[in-house]
Amino acid sequence: MLNDLEIARQVRLKNIDEIAAQLGLSPADIDHYGEYKAKIRYSALSKIQGNDHGKLILVSAITPTPAGEGKTTVAIGLSQAINRLGKRSTVAIREPSLGPVFGIKGGAAGGGWSQVLPMEDINLHFTGDFHAVTTANNTLAALLDNHIYFDNQLQIDPRRVTWKRVLDVNDRMLRKIVIGLGGRRQGFPREDGFDITPASEIMAILCLSNCLDELKKRIGNILVGFTYSGEPVFFHQLGFEGAITALLKDALKPNLAQTTENTPAIVHGGPFANIAQGANSIIGTKTALKLSDYVVTEAGFGFDLGAEKFFDLVCKYGNLCTDAVVLVATVRALKMHGGVKLKDLGEPNPEAVTKGLENLDKHLENIEKFGMKSIVAINRFPSDTAEELAIVKEHVEEKGFLASIVDYHAKGGAGGLELAETVMNMVDSEECRYHGLYDWNSPVKDKIFTVASEIYGAQQVDYTAEAKANLRRINKYGFDKLPICIAKTQKSLSDNPDLIGRPKDFLVTVREIAIANGAGFLIPITGEIMRMPGLPRRPSAENIDVHAGGTIEGIF
Repeated sequence: MLNDLEIARQVRLKNIDEIAAQLGLSPADIDHYGEYKAKIRYSALSKIQGNDHGKLILVSAITPTPAGEGKTTVAIGLSQAINRLGKRSTVAIREPSLGPVFGIKGGAAGGGWSQVLPMEDINLHFTGDFHAVTTANNTLAALLDNHIYFDNQLQIDPRRVTWKRVLDVNDRMLRKIVIGLGGRRQGFPREDGFDITPASEIMAILCLSNCLDELKKRIGNILVGFTYSGEPVFFHQLGFEGAITALLKDALKPNLAQTTENTPAIVHGGPFANIAQGANSIIGTKTALKLSDYVVTEAGFGFDLGAEKFFDLVCKYGNLCTDAVVLVATVRALKMHGGVKLKDLGEPNPEAVTKGLENLDKHLENIEKFGMKSIVAINRFPSDTAEELAIVKEHVEEKGFLASIVDYHAKGGAGGLELAETVMNMVDSEECRYHGLYDWNSPVKDKIFTVASEIYGAQQVDYTAEAKANLRRINKYGFDKLPICIAKTQKSLSDNPDLIGRPKDFLVTVREIAIANGAGFLIPITGEIMRMPGLPRRPSAENIDVHAGGTIEGIF
């Protein structure tokens, strides 16, 4: 059986000008990054504003196993299937972070015959967007520390600086560090730490900005720390927001690539869903909608994380109305929620599948809380038995929902034409009915409890002393009207990764609440979630190699 990289190398890629032409764009509308990837120019983005607006389909999932349930593969395969049925479709997804690529999950560009290509480029440096975000974030940090070092006219308290540096690497050693050692000429010592680049507020801002002017304004609104007297300090007070925006000028342009079936793909932005909003850029999705009949996008991890944030944050800031949700479920994930150990997920176990269905049920209930139409895509794996697949499909239909078994990994778009037909009929028959979960003007505690109780199923939310102090500061300085972006484990509906299935009567603990004023949300951090991941005992980097001719292997 061919691996993802071998499949990718069998595909005849079209020149990126041909992919652009499928969307009605000319070579003059794109900045070329070689033969097979490009960025769409601002002039082209302006030109297409009068185009009709396509239908938006969100792909989400049940609570996943550590390896994921093929959500990106389904999104890509569904877009390919729609194109096979004679409609113009584009898939809009995130760029992979190097942390997971070299960590536990390996590559993140889809799989099998439903990938975005060129696969090696997309999984590594692509068009340099992640490097631009990293550089912008750390330049901001350097400018801030430089201001404090020389005259500190704003009277910023070094002990109350809230801005962290970032790196697109899983590195637990950088979570908490001391900087500025070596004497007075080297700076001033203080505690600091690194987040991973997808957790940077700059990444969130890039993906939530509709244009360059908004990008600059959001950067200026970043809260960088507090004065000695406790007053907030914003980046625009230093006067460098233009310089940081200049570093991101090209990164804001959507990236154009293609799938294994030469379907256009917008691959842009990369915030994680467990520690950020978990969706590709608004500007990328809007561009796809102006160029296509149907746009398929995906939100990271389970519906409780990426999709909730997609609806409560991304759709509101982008003025987007999602037309339908495709919820990915797998037999292997249901077995895990039924109590089966990870190493045994390939063994037939209909009883465990049945037991694990309660997790699927909760996610279907959550979709309805946003007023959304939905269908379950049962993503087939080679180890699945006909009996196990039938159990899932029959259960979903008994609950009154639609279900379709797909195999986009093995068959490309042909592996799920029924799903594509059903989804198109679903979104064409009714107008969008989407609504948010909570009122942004509600008290912060109410917003947190609404998400924790309604989406996670929590009975109560507890706050540490630090989180309570954060709340007092948030209320005092008027940040309380911001929406929330909860940082939570992806391994459970709760904030405890060991609680599988559908936990009940549990407590969610908020450790702290960060203020991402530029991005426009608060970040309640729950449980033991870290904004800088660590590498596993055996990282995927063990499998990655490059040969003398430059050919890379091991990126799955």
